[in-house]
Amino acid sequence: MIAAQIKGIIDELPQGVQLVAVSKYHTVADIREAYNAGQRHFGENRVQELTAKQALLPTDIKWNFIGHLQTNKVKYIAPFVTLIHAVDSERLLQEIDRQAQRCGRTIDCLLQLHVAQEETKFGFSPQECLDMLAQGRWKELTHARICGLMGMATNTTDETRIRQDFHTIKQCFNQIQTEYFADSPYFSQISMGMSHDYSIALQEGTTIVRIGSKIFGA
Repeated sequence: MIAAQIKGIIDELPQGVQLVAVSKYHTVADIREAYNAGQRHFGENRVQELTAKQALLPTDIKWNFIGHLQTNKVKYIAPFVTLIHAVDSERLLQEIDRQAQRCGRTIDCLLQLHVAQEETKFGFSPQECLDMLAQGRWKELTHARICGLMGMATNTTDETRIRQDFHTIKQCFNQIQTEYFADSPYFSQISMGMSHDYSIALQEGTTIVRIGSKIFGA
């Protein structure tokens, strides 16, 4: 079942788009089944759950942290995390840099944009993100690497609204890439699209989709 779902999704994805299987709240056995089907990128949003699973599963899994990350929890995942999707403050970025340095690693990060019509989501507004980059302190970081942007669309059935949100993220990505990362090929990732809206995200230029319920069930 899980293997078939993964194959179906991967067959839909354009070349170069990465599937992150969102395994939060699902069992180690479920993750192992997905792993045995060839899936390597998994997404978790709670530090305690992630560290517990990471200890029990193969070491070549690429763990993506996709939730709101508190600065005091970074140290627990810094030794192994592959990509942190939701960097929503400069303070968090600096702490990731500090903890990655302690581990002798470079950790790839995505800046989280808040474009949805809801107050509950975290992230920079596009203008806050541009202001933070303009101040330039991030250029001094040596072990946290900004590789792109992440964002969520408004939780709605209105496809026009969803498309508009994803379009805003892509436009912001293009602007930031041109202004700050023109000579940095690693700034290439846009993480947007989940089980219910990833087909729109693909049309709007995402490079990473975060899919959970469509693979593992609700």
